[in-house]
Amino acid sequence: MATELAPLTDSAIEERLAELRGWSRVGDEITRSFGIRYHGGVAMIVHVADIERLIGHHADIDLRWDRVRFGITTHDAGHKLTDADFDLAARIDRIAAAHGAEPNV
Repeated sequence: MATELAPLTDSAIEERLAELRGWSRVGDEITRSFGIRYHGGVAMIVHVADIERLIGHHADIDLRWDRVRFGITTHDAGHKLTDADFDLAARIDRIAAAHGAEPNV
């Protein structure tokens, strides 16, 4: 896990973002929103939280009545972007697809 917590360079971040369609960099965080009705969003968040608990890495989550926004950074690396952030983002993409969430609302 130590290599996952090493902050990435700007060029490495850009390369990783190119692999994850729909995610955007905002400072030292990557973000993405999904369109989903409130109760579906709650179910999706619970699913994400179960995975986060297992891998020991967590996103900031903002739930609204018609969308869910995820913001990811590595707090243990000084709020910098690491490989762990991009791994979690890919997992969130798969979970969102399984819940029928609409990307980038």
